[in-house]
Amino acid sequence: MNLEGKVALVTGGGRGIGSAVCRKLAEQGAFVHINYLRNEAAAAETLEAVLAAGGRASCCRFDVADAIAVADAVAGLAATEGEIDILVNNAGLSVDGLAVRQKEGEWRRVIDVNLAGVFHCCQAVIRPMMKKRWGRIVNLTSVVAETGNAGQTAYAASKAGVIGYTKSLARELGSRNICINAVSPGFVETEMTASVSAEARQGLLASIPLARFGTPADVAGVVAFLASEEAGYITGQILRVNGGLYI
Repeated sequence: MNLEGKVALVTGGGRGIGSAVCRKLAEQGAFVHINYLRNEAAAAETLEAVLAAGGRASCCRFDVADAIAVADAVAGLAATEGEIDILVNNAGLSVDGLAVRQKEGEWRRVIDVNLAGVFHCCQAVIRPMMKKRWGRIVNLTSVVAETGNAGQTAYAASKAGVIGYTKSLARELGSRNICINAVSPGFVETEMTASVSAEARQGLLASIPLARFGTPADVAGVVAFLASEEAGYITGQILRVNGGLYI
């Protein structure tokens, strides 16, 4: 999967799945812009890992929930390394809790980052992709978008929205040779899942046919494939990387 000459933007690229995706895309030859918002140290660590492996990358700070900030940032990146060829919408957050107790502000922030953030970033890169008649957009959704999960109504709703957005945008832009897909991870060992109790982890493990939790690398490999020429006839699809947790 040769990505030489391609420029990628990975939102939320400093940690977990995002970090693994940055390293994998760089390994395949792409120049990778590592987006972050708060954790500059993590983004710098990912950048260091990419450079140490012989890859090319840079860090860029902006909030995907802020449409103006996204547009300005993407324009600035295009002026330095060229227009974005590959967009990976990975940035996300979850504010868990029962729906009856959820605050309006919590709901809004989850939707703004996880769903509106995908819209903002896609809007910022679509026109140049259309002009070049080539592009790859990979959106990260979640297994809970399809199964639902008690205590995660906002998160599940936002990720389900990503699935609908992915399929619809794929229909709009397919004629311009822009492939748009989503990757749906199951339970992956990241900071976001580290707080899950031991009892809950055992219950989850028992429901996974492959009998193990996923790793960020498991997801990154699939994202890299979807970003490549080899995936040029795949669009509008949801690829489940969940070990069989949901079939």
